[in-house]
Amino acid sequence: MLRTVQAVIAAVVLMAAGAATASEIPARTEGMGPYGRLILRNVTYVDGTGSPAQGPVDIVISGDRIAEIRTIGAPGAINPNARAAPGDKEIDLTGHYVLPGFVDSHTHLHDMDDEQHVPSDYILKLWMANGVTSVRELGSKRPIEWLTAIKARSAKNEIVAPRIDVYPFFQNIEKTAPNTPEEARIAVRDAKRRGADGVKFINYVPEDVLWAALDEAKIQGLHTTMHHSQQSVAWANVLTTSAHGMQSMEHWYGLPEAMFTDKQFQKWPNDFVNNEEEERFGESGRLWAQTAPPGSPKWEAVMNTLLQRHFIIDPTFTAYLTGRDFMRMSRATWHAEYTLPSLWDYYRPSRVHHGSYWYNWTTEDEMAWKENYHLWMQFVNEYKNKGGRVAVGSDSGYIYNLYGFGYIQELELLREAGFTPLEVIHAATQVGAQTLGHEQELGTIRVGKKADLVVVDGNPLANMKLLFGTGTLRLNDATGKTEQVGGVKYTIKDGIVYDARQLRAEIRDMVAKEKAARGMPQGIMTIEEVDLTK
Repeated sequence: MLRTVQAVIAAVVLMAAGAATASEIPARTEGMGPYGRLILRNVTYVDGTGSPAQGPVDIVISGDRIAEIRTIGAPGAINPNARAAPGDKEIDLTGHYVLPGFVDSHTHLHDMDDEQHVPSDYILKLWMANGVTSVRELGSKRPIEWLTAIKARSAKNEIVAPRIDVYPFFQNIEKTAPNTPEEARIAVRDAKRRGADGVKFINYVPEDVLWAALDEAKIQGLHTTMHHSQQSVAWANVLTTSAHGMQSMEHWYGLPEAMFTDKQFQKWPNDFVNNEEEERFGESGRLWAQTAPPGSPKWEAVMNTLLQRHFIIDPTFTAYLTGRDFMRMSRATWHAEYTLPSLWDYYRPSRVHHGSYWYNWTTEDEMAWKENYHLWMQFVNEYKNKGGRVAVGSDSGYIYNLYGFGYIQELELLREAGFTPLEVIHAATQVGAQTLGHEQELGTIRVGKKADLVVVDGNPLANMKLLFGTGTLRLNDATGKTEQVGGVKYTIKDGIVYDARQLRAEIRDMVAKEKAARGMPQGIMTIEEVDLTK
């Protein structure tokens, strides 16, 4: 009876919010298995712990678990007698690499009722098609019940979707944002009762309210993370929040502010207004230049304090990549076939769409952002080198940053920051699982763990571009022609084998149909040549 009442309440909440219900996501028709005994034959694998690639091996999957990893010889010298016994289903993966399923630690799931007007199924399949098998959903305009319902359907594999951990925006848990410590505690307890896995803090949160919420989150066993936004960073930087139990940070806000040596607050232009997005993002690109220089006592003190507190940094480099190179991001090759026109419309210059601040972006803004990245990446790389945990999050859906593809871009950006390829995969898998608190089940390839895997034709350690859904170009010397190679081949979740190429074909079909309905050409979209308002 209690469950029935709760279901009715949840439905009322959803209808009041005008949200599509989770049941409207199409039921799964893709995927093979799970099998009693699935064998991935003759693979090279990277286990996610930082160990080098190993193989050749046969990986045996029983149901949703890794049952056996059997060494079958040496490269070029396979011992047939060492092979795993036959299975119900076998896939010959000679020449392929197998990685743990990717964890995207910073995502937002939308639906047709949001400003982007994209179906949830489109986002979920983009993640899966790019090897993302687990996500941390860090707040949307949809109610907690909407997200937990999708999470439940994903857990049952009723839909094509990664595992989902739900972190509502703290200010949106109740009808009005908490304004007292007691209201903060009530909101956190309510989030726990309604199925949240954690809480994300952003925008203005009064100091006493924030400390009470963090304390209550510890009591309730909820994870916490924060976008230390400009409205609160005067008192809530990474030192003060981590001292009160905050477990991780998103982006970089709150980190350089903790290292000021000649000022208390960021130096803003006197006519600055925070709600003006082009100004806000422009000035954000000038923040790291105002903080303590690399290697200085303040730089080292802040880093060492965060290390002692086991604080997790989720930099989301790709979320701001357009700021340093608008042309590159707005002309990325995947936009032509994978970006829905409705999403492209959201990206275009606008004073009301979040992250669409391109109405007067300048070369000087881009130069400032390039320097911002130089310092930001240096801190993150040094933090990793000293044993700090750095997660991989994409924050896709904004600023020409496409779901799934943006995650693979984040891997390349960590490589640019100084991570080795093995360190990048470690961050994307084991550290991602630790960030979600699921390291006992996910994040590494190990007997007994969940069978969440990414299968790639070729060696992604040698060329991460093989992970992009659009692959990469390679010259075929035999024919003298270029070929498109790469792209995740299979995404395996809970032992179910998804043909990632098929998922990408379905997404391309979604995009083509929307273009056709609008009378648009099927080629690449540009900023002004196509009127997307029709």
